[in-house]
Amino acid sequence: MKLISWNVNGLRACVQKGFLDFFNQADADIFCLQETKLQRGQIVLELPGYYQYWNYAEKKGYSGTALFTRKEPLSVAYGIGMEEHDHEGRVITAEFADYFVVTVYTPNSQKELTRLEYRMRWERDFLKYLKGLEEKKSVIFCGDLNVAHQEIDLKNPGANRESAGFTEEERGCFGKLLESGFVDTFRYFYPSATGMYSWWSYLYQARTRNAGWRIDYFLVSKALQGRLKDAGICMQVMGSDHCPVWLEME
Repeated sequence: MKLISWNVNGLRACVQKGFLDFFNQADADIFCLQETKLQRGQIVLELPGYYQYWNYAEKKGYSGTALFTRKEPLSVAYGIGMEEHDHEGRVITAEFADYFVVTVYTPNSQKELTRLEYRMRWERDFLKYLKGLEEKKSVIFCGDLNVAHQEIDLKNPGANRESAGFTEEERGCFGKLLESGFVDTFRYFYPSATGMYSWWSYLYQARTRNAGWRIDYFLVSKALQGRLKDAGICMQVMGSDHCPVWLEME
């Protein structure tokens, strides 16, 4: 089974930059998107053989997630069931026979960390949501988590210690995910790999210089660890300021 996750930073723009070419080439069983920046009816994607699920933010041109799957889920849920968090289209959960698949676009703490306090509430409540799912069956979740966990997950850790996405608070919340039993699949296979990033600023030719951050992930319940085959980052794929990440499982 092959799964792909991609923050497309505006799906309509990404479609103009080759999204469908990559989608068809990737041939994934499940394909998750974040930051679609769409409202209902603003795009029609022809994806033969896939069921499509969309979660839209109430605010136009903002956030949003999607999940495309060859196999029809047993059920699909939108959001995490909490009023404070469910207006921005950030989560879709698809239930299958053996596991849940969750696509998530974690809130950014923003410049000067103006949204860090909210982000901490989100982190607490999203982890609680995941553990609730896990009481029923194992979980695979993916997306733009808006945090670089370790210093090897970004090019310039020293200069970014108080930057959104690399604060002690955010890194600590990612650590809690791992402590609670989830596995960072890329680091499971490549614990010391450096220079492997999934997001680059549009400024200062960051992508050309590979001055990036690894902030897009696949994490799985520890019970699924034995089914992991490989994980990776499609750093060569353009079309967004993020690139796709992937996971293969038995």
